[in-house]
Amino acid sequence: MIQQILFALLLGVALFLFSRKALQIRRNINLGRKEEIIDNPSQRWNNVLLLALGQKKMFRNPLVGVLHFFVYAGFIIINIEVLEIVLDGILGTHRLFAGFLGSFYTFLINAFEVLAFLVIAACAVFLVRRNIVRIKRFASKDLNGWPRSDANYILITEIVLMCLFLTMNASDTLLQARGAEHYAAANTGNFVISQYLQPWLDPLNNTTLSFIERLCWWLHIAGIFAFLNYLPYSKHLHIILAFPNAYYNRLEPMGKMENMPAVQNEVLYAMQPELAPADAAPPTKFGAKDIMDLSWKNLLDAYSCTECGRCSAACPANMTGKKLSPRKIMMDTRDRAEEVGNNINTNKEFKDDGKSLLHDYITTEELRACTTCNACVQECPVSINPLDIILQLRRQLVMEESNAPQEWNVMFSNVENNFAPWKFSPDDRDKWTETV
Repeated sequence: MIQQILFALLLGVALFLFSRKALQIRRNINLGRKEEIIDNPSQRWNNVLLLALGQKKMFRNPLVGVLHFFVYAGFIIINIEVLEIVLDGILGTHRLFAGFLGSFYTFLINAFEVLAFLVIAACAVFLVRRNIVRIKRFASKDLNGWPRSDANYILITEIVLMCLFLTMNASDTLLQARGAEHYAAANTGNFVISQYLQPWLDPLNNTTLSFIERLCWWLHIAGIFAFLNYLPYSKHLHIILAFPNAYYNRLEPMGKMENMPAVQNEVLYAMQPELAPADAAPPTKFGAKDIMDLSWKNLLDAYSCTECGRCSAACPANMTGKKLSPRKIMMDTRDRAEEVGNNINTNKEFKDDGKSLLHDYITTEELRACTTCNACVQECPVSINPLDIILQLRRQLVMEESNAPQEWNVMFSNVENNFAPWKFSPDDRDKWTETV
């Protein structure tokens, strides 16, 4: 009974803390301006299946794609077992589902063990890639500090949780074979992977073996609850947000820029004043300066970022040594959203802190380096669009702050006066066709 009470308290605290943080993240995302994304639901569900669930883009590199799928699918599927652990913890039972599932239960646990072994192997490979091989996109200065540690913590945690799962099964099946009280009734037989751990455990007496089984059981479930509450503070939040982000992915052709109706209307009313409504008001703001000026989809993108660096690795500006890193753009946007959220938590409403996403987090130099080639959008495995944020911040620079290089200003002037980027009269544009 004491163990049941302790487990119920642990479960309650874990769910409360996760729910509170999840609601805060939802609020932070909704700080963005409204944007309606409801078109073509069938295509959107197709994106969820292919991009989020099937991880289609990950398989451009087949080996990495397979390893990542092992980690992702293995961890998610294995945690189906958490349902049984939770019920066992609340009811005080042992392997509750074994009785009525029979041999199918053994099949399921065997499948979970194979996946657990694959998760351990894949996580070990990823640790080597990050810390020994040091692949360039993982060695970038974008990841200095917490982001680099975060990835390692997660990989190590997954290895530990899978090892606890296998050790728990090995000691459990040994106790079943010995007819130990509380264990014999399950009668599952040995499992495909954990049976190879039994020779190390077999010399132990039942009391010690039972202690190991219970310790692994508690550490396994407590570790999962801790992981659940670590997710909202980690890049691994994409495990959850990849699904809605894939659904709300913009379906327009890649590279299509979002028009600014306010600017179009201003030009139209200047040319044809009779079309201007009586209550027409000038636009209040162009582009975006802080997260409140971005859309909720931009902020969902930021929270969905996996920090994998594929966007920055494909960015031609980043390749040539410029400061622009699309990954950093997303990380900075998320960090600013968190800072604003903490401000609201403290003051019950947002109090101006004298900071903004533009300038304080993302510099003019970074924004000017973007060539709008869409390589970052193409490469992102979870349908994030860093370019959209870059364009909105750059519009703020140019249209609100008149902050543009001289070369750009010359081009703007030519477009305004000559309807083309070049300093030629429109009347002379076709003279190249004339023969001498």
